[in-house]
Amino acid sequence: MKNKQSPGKNPTFRRRSICLIMAGVVASGSLPIQALAAAAAAPAAPSAAGGATGAATSPMAGDPYNFSLTQLGRGYPITLHGVDATDSVGFDVPANQVVTGANVTLQYTYSPALLPDLSQINVMVNDVVAGSIPLPKENAGALQTSKVEIPAKLITEFNRLSLQFIGHYTMGCENPLHSSLWARVSNESVLALQTTPLPMKDDLSMMPLPFFDRRDMRMLNLPFVFAAAPDNGTLEAAGTLSSWFGALASYRGSRFPVQINALPAKGNGVVLVSSEGASQIGALEIAAPKGPTLTMVTNPNDPNGKLLLVTGRNAEEVKRAAAAAALGNKAVAGNSVVIDKLQPVAPRKPYDAPNWLPTDRPVKLSELIDAKRLNVSGYNPGDITIPLNFPPALSSWRQDGAKLDLHYRYTPQPRSSNSSLIVSFNDGLIKSDVLLPRDKLDQGLLAAIKSDALEREMSVRLPLETAALQSRLQLRYMYDYVKQGECADIIIDNVRGSIDPESTIDLRGYDHFMAMPNLGVFKDAGFPFTRMADLSETAVVLPDNASDADLAAYLTALGRFGSATGYPATGVAVTQAAQIAKFADKDLLVMASGQNQPLLKQWADHLPTLVTGDKQRFDLSDLALRVGGWLGLDPKAAQRRTRLQMAFSGGDPTSYLTGFESPLDGSRSVVVLAGGDKLGLSQIMSALASKEAESGAVQGSLVAVRGESIEPLLAEQQYFVGSMSPLRMLRWWLSQHVVSMFLMVALGILLLGGLAYLTLRAKARKRLNA
Repeated sequence: MKNKQSPGKNPTFRRRSICLIMAGVVASGSLPIQALAAAAAAPAAPSAAGGATGAATSPMAGDPYNFSLTQLGRGYPITLHGVDATDSVGFDVPANQVVTGANVTLQYTYSPALLPDLSQINVMVNDVVAGSIPLPKENAGALQTSKVEIPAKLITEFNRLSLQFIGHYTMGCENPLHSSLWARVSNESVLALQTTPLPMKDDLSMMPLPFFDRRDMRMLNLPFVFAAAPDNGTLEAAGTLSSWFGALASYRGSRFPVQINALPAKGNGVVLVSSEGASQIGALEIAAPKGPTLTMVTNPNDPNGKLLLVTGRNAEEVKRAAAAAALGNKAVAGNSVVIDKLQPVAPRKPYDAPNWLPTDRPVKLSELIDAKRLNVSGYNPGDITIPLNFPPALSSWRQDGAKLDLHYRYTPQPRSSNSSLIVSFNDGLIKSDVLLPRDKLDQGLLAAIKSDALEREMSVRLPLETAALQSRLQLRYMYDYVKQGECADIIIDNVRGSIDPESTIDLRGYDHFMAMPNLGVFKDAGFPFTRMADLSETAVVLPDNASDADLAAYLTALGRFGSATGYPATGVAVTQAAQIAKFADKDLLVMASGQNQPLLKQWADHLPTLVTGDKQRFDLSDLALRVGGWLGLDPKAAQRRTRLQMAFSGGDPTSYLTGFESPLDGSRSVVVLAGGDKLGLSQIMSALASKEAESGAVQGSLVAVRGESIEPLLAEQQYFVGSMSPLRMLRWWLSQHVVSMFLMVALGILLLGGLAYLTLRAKARKRLNA
C-alpha cells in the first residue's frame, strides 16, 4: 500500500513544505537544517566500540552534498565530438530533502582549433540550460576548471545533468565530424547540492524509506540498536534486516554500526527489543509488545530522524517481525502493526538468488535492463551495456559458451560500407555484424523493411571460462557517416538502432561444480553461504562475548551477502563455538577478533595460519608472484601450493581470511574472518569494500589484511563443492587422472579382447563339434 501523503511521492506536499520552511525563516530569522553527509566516497569510520555516532551525524547548514561524475556512474571521461554533441548523467535527490542551491564544477579541455565566438559548452539540467561556458583561444588544449551555478528550481527528485558541446572550426563550409571538433570533460568534475530536510510521517507504508532511499547514492550507514547484549535469536533477526538493507543498497555498499542501550545522536536507526514488558532506551519508551511488532517513531535525539522498532515478547517473535519487514513491507501501513501470521509459500532452491541469472530457462534481456535503454540513435551512440550476474560455482568445463539469441533492428542507410553492430563481452570482441545499406539489400530484405527499420538476428556464444561473476554484455551500433561533398555535409538525426527486449541468454546445461577454497568468489558473491539465497544452510559462529565492533562486522557481512543475492537472510543461524556440533550440517562463517574465538585453537591443524598473542605463523606460496584465474574448474591451473612456512614473534597482529573443508562434514565449507585485535574485523570488512579488493586482490585460500592493504598468501584448492551429471563427472575425473585413464583403457582393451577370444573359441568349438 502506498502512502499518498509521503513527501517522496506527493509534489504538492513538497511545495507546501518548502513554503512552510521559508515562512519559518522569515518569522524566526533562523532555519534548523539537517544537511546531508559531505561526501559519498568517504563514510565515517566506526568508533572503537563499534558505534556509528559520528557516521550518523550530519554537517551544519550550507554544507554541500557532493558527487563526482564517477560516483554518478560515469567511469570514464566524457568525450564530445562534432558540431553538436551531448552526453548525460543522472542524479537523484533523497525523498526527505529539498534542494536550495546547486552548482557543478567542470574540469575540461577542448580543441585549439575551435572558433571562440561560435563554440561553447552548455550545462543543462533536465534539458534546461543552466549556464554556458565559453571556450577562449588562449586556454585551448590545457585543463580548465569552471563553476556553473544551477538554479534550484530546475532540480526535482529524478534529474539529468547534460553537457552539450557546440563546436566550429571555420566560418565557411565544414565537416560536421572533423577531428578538430572535440571537448573532453573529466569524470572527476563535481556536482554539489545544498539541501534542507523535509518532515516525514511515521508511516510504515513508506518503507524502506527513510531508512534506505534509492535516490541516495551514498553508502548506506544505518545504526542497529539493542536494549542489552543481544541473544542469538535477536542477532538472527538483525541479520535478516541488515541483509535486506544490503540488498537494497546494492552497488552503494552498506555498513551497520551497533549501539547497546543508546540511540543514534542524529539520523535514522533500527531498534530490536525482545521483552515481555515495556522497555526504555534513552528518551525512547517502548511499549510492551503484544506479538511480533513493527513500529516507526521519530528519533528523540533528532526530529528529522526515524527509528524502526522491531519488537516481540521473545526472540522468535522478533525474528518473525524482522522477516515481515524484509519480505512483506509493501503490505503494511500506519505507524505500528502486529504480525499475526507469516508463512513462506515456497522454500528457496540452490542458486535461485534474484540477482543471479537462472540456469533452468532462457532469460530475456528485458529482465536484465530497462527496455528503453535498448534503443539508441545517432551515428555513434555508445554502448548498450547489459549487466550479467552469473551464479557462482558455474562449471564451464568443456562448454561451448552461454548462448545469446539476439534480435535487433536498424535504419538501413542509402549507401555505406562500414556500418556494423558489435557484440562484446567484458570489453572483448565476440562478433561484428555488418549493417547492410539499402543499395546492398536483395528484394526479400527490402520487402522486410517496416517503418524504415530492418529486422535481423544473430546467435553467438559467450565464453564463460574466465568471465567474472559480475560481467557485462556490450552492444554497440556503429554507423558510417557518408560524406556528401563540399558544403553538402549535414548531420541528419535519422539513424536508429534497437535491440529486441525478447532476445535471450541461455545458461541451461551448465552444472555447479567448483574447486575450493576460493576467497575470490566469497568476496564477490558470498559463496558458499549464498548458495541458498536465504542462508538457510549457513551458521555464523560469533566470538564468545562479542563486542559491539564484532556485531557490527557480522551485520555488515550479512549486508554484503544480501547485496550479492538480492534477498534477505531469513534462514541464517547464529551460534558460538560451544554449540558448534548442532550445526555440523551447515557451511560455517567463523568470526574472531583477537583471541576470543576458541575454534581457532581447536581447528589449528586445518588453518594455514595461526596468530596467538605476539606469535604468528603463515603458510606461503608464489600466488602473489603469479596471479591466476579463479573461475576455472581445473585446480591445477590456478593452484599455488605451499612453498614456505614462516613463524615470527612481535609486530602488530595480522588480520586474515582463510577457508577450508569443514572438519564436521566433508561436504561443507568453513570461511574464517579473523581480526588481529578488537578492531580487526572492522578492518576486514572495510578492506573487502575497498578499491583494492574490487581489483581482484582477494583470492586464493589465505589472504592477509593490514589496514587497507590486502595480500594474497596461499592458493591451495583441496576439495570440491557442487555436482555434475554422472557422464560429465566421469569425463572430468579421467581428464584429471591421465594415468588412471590409460590404465582403465588398457583394462578395457584386455576385457574386450578376452571376451572376443572366449566368444571366438566358443564358436570354433561349436563348429568342430558339428
